[in-house]
Amino acid sequence: MTQKHQTRLFDYWRSSASYRLRIALNLAGIAYETVPVDLVAGEQRSPAHLERNPQGLVPVLEIDGQRFIQSLAILDYLNETRDLRLLPQDAGLRSQARALAHSIAVDLHPVCNLRVVAYAAANAASDTMREDWMAHFIAPGLEAFEALLSGFSPTEFCTGDSPGLADICLMPQLYNAERWNVPTAHLPRVTAVQAACAAHPAFARAHPDQVKPAP
Repeated sequence: MTQKHQTRLFDYWRSSASYRLRIALNLAGIAYETVPVDLVAGEQRSPAHLERNPQGLVPVLEIDGQRFIQSLAILDYLNETRDLRLLPQDAGLRSQARALAHSIAVDLHPVCNLRVVAYAAANAASDTMREDWMAHFIAPGLEAFEALLSGFSPTEFCTGDSPGLADICLMPQLYNAERWNVPTAHLPRVTAVQAACAAHPAFARAHPDQVKPAP
């Protein structure tokens, strides 16, 4: 499909949801302009950003002359318009693959979101509350993901021989696990998928270390 409009991604480098979109845009071969929104500095609450997304969240994607919010909804759009084949063709397997991805994007990610953890830490007596919170949720979430993977035949990626929706959701959470010292070596399927994704150019270029703003 010929791009007739500029593609812009309003993005925060450590945002898991933004990380997902960077991966998908790379998989689709879509060139895009990054517009940083510094969540730590509170730029998501600026009038300009609230006009883009009244929720005050990232990512926001401008593509094909339209503006989109919510990473999972945007991933659906890219999958449908760029034929990324992020989900299996079989309806049953497709539902299971969505459930696998949603176990992270819908259940695990929201409780580890910056604004949620910041609020909890600000109202806690313990200095280690932030780290304890992350470990409390990330560890069992990834262990459940490992168990859910047993429903799929062993392949290079989560649900097939090419990257899919579950891989796109998994890798940002593994970045968070590493950041917060949550061990994952005891999860063999997750570890194998992580290695395959890390070696894939679309994932490598999307990694936070590759897009971190210069100091």
